[in-house]
Amino acid sequence: VDAKGDYREEVFLEKEIGGSLYQQQESLPRLVVPTVEQTLQTLIPTVLPLAESKEEEEKFLKAVDDFPRQTTELQEKLLHRASHEYPDSSWLSHWWNRCAYLQVRDSVVINVSYFFGFASDGTLPSRSTIPGIARGAAMLYAAAEYRQEVCSGNMPPETIGKKATLLDSTAFKYMFHACRLPQLQEDVYRLYDPSRHTHVTVACNGHFFAMDIVDPDTGAPLSMPSLEAGLEAIVEKSGSMPSAESSLSWLTSQDRDAWATARTDLLQLEGMSEALEKLESGAFLLCLDDESALSKRELSTLYLHGSNVNFDKSYLNRWFDKSIQLICTLQHGKTGYLGEHSLMDGMPIVRFADHITKTTYSSAVRRSKELHGDKGGVPKVEIIFDEGLLEKISNSQTAMEHIEQAKSYYKKLVSSHDLQVQSFHGFGSSFIKKSGFSPDAFVQMAMQLATYRLFGEQVGTYEATQMRPYLHGRTETTRSVSPQSSAFLKGMGLRRGAHEQTPQEMLELLRDATTAHSNYIRSASQGYGVDRHLFGLSMLVTEGDATPTLFTDPLYTRAKRWRVSTSNLTHPNFDNWGYGEVVPDG
Repeated sequence: VDAKGDYREEVFLEKEIGGSLYQQQESLPRLVVPTVEQTLQTLIPTVLPLAESKEEEEKFLKAVDDFPRQTTELQEKLLHRASHEYPDSSWLSHWWNRCAYLQVRDSVVINVSYFFGFASDGTLPSRSTIPGIARGAAMLYAAAEYRQEVCSGNMPPETIGKKATLLDSTAFKYMFHACRLPQLQEDVYRLYDPSRHTHVTVACNGHFFAMDIVDPDTGAPLSMPSLEAGLEAIVEKSGSMPSAESSLSWLTSQDRDAWATARTDLLQLEGMSEALEKLESGAFLLCLDDESALSKRELSTLYLHGSNVNFDKSYLNRWFDKSIQLICTLQHGKTGYLGEHSLMDGMPIVRFADHITKTTYSSAVRRSKELHGDKGGVPKVEIIFDEGLLEKISNSQTAMEHIEQAKSYYKKLVSSHDLQVQSFHGFGSSFIKKSGFSPDAFVQMAMQLATYRLFGEQVGTYEATQMRPYLHGRTETTRSVSPQSSAFLKGMGLRRGAHEQTPQEMLELLRDATTAHSNYIRSASQGYGVDRHLFGLSMLVTEGDATPTLFTDPLYTRAKRWRVSTSNLTHPNFDNWGYGEVVPDG
């Protein structure tokens, strides 16, 4: 199935899968369409603090005054879209999936994908086994367990809060056996039938392998001894193969149109179509990295874009189009996750990561023995791009030109970024809560202050708010800029110790700022943020129509230019997480 961003087109899969995961989908409420007046009332306080002159402020307010009259017809069209065109979905999701992801032509590396760094496993064996093989096998075992629950539909749907509010389960269909495919102008997301594919794709030394990880009859994970034996065979085989400098993986790091053109050319080579399908249809990609990375900075760099801090590898051990890439360093067994973001946000992945990180090597061995006893044996392992196909690639001038172009593009992209990691251990969420603050809002104001002092001014700031209580919901923007956060920043000053207020006065300013932020999140989570509504109205402006003046207002435009993106997902077993900037100077 090639998914094109309209979630309704894959609903039939939920019916075929069955189970509890999807059975309550139709009961979920639909995303609301706020009134124009509600949206403007919420918008104004997030924009005015960024005004650079009285004239700019007045021009913006005039555009706001004109907006209801200028959008009367657009609002009616949006209401009609919600009630008549998408009554069984979200009026937003099809637009959002295409415009924010599938139509974006930038490389997914850094620009789209995000990573989690997982905590270490203290139960790895101290014997001669390569640490990464033991840890990798444990991750495969846990992921195979989770895959079985998802692909069978037996997993209970997620809920949130004390009232156990039901969350949308749509994203789980795009989790396993899924891969983004490049096409000119707009990509698709290809979903493969889990009942016909029992393998995982493994990358090692720049070479790619298909390895069975589940029993084809029961869907249960293979035994730990089998998984370890399979990974050992892959490491040994990859080490004896020719250098992977001309690996096709470089191509997945390019801008999407260049990659689409290259893929079309590659498919002319005999055997390439079958090889790409084998790679793309794997449940996910396990990357076994021959790296010595240990520090958070080294590991985060590796997880984010696949290169170490020295950029000294001649091959790329990634396939950036895969929905899930689990990363494991062979030397030390350090692990992380890299996610392709197009049709699946990070929130459902946290549940997957929770199962993986809580499955230690010792617990995986124990569960394996309970299921399989001492059963072992090497699972089926195939080389995806065998030496014959690699030779055809090397002999194709067109293919090699594409690869060299992609290498140059990747190295320029990666070398233009620097990643630094900050870890704060002074206190945590418990202390913040005891002090009477929301941990999220407190940290958001800390980031507001840091970036205020970095840039010398307050700037547009984005935090994603989950919208999965609604059918086919993804995210809404929470804006961190408010009159209250502006007052807090000005009170604190551009450098430490520059404020004149007493500590009690500063505390009150902080309390006001965090309260305003929490109130915005609450409103946004109920469908009353401003950015998705305004986006929807803008999508209905057709050629020849007069564009509402607000959409071209300089102050409005600057307020939604996200120089700071602060979306985050926390978990006790996450050592780190990260993603790239939204704008070049962000």
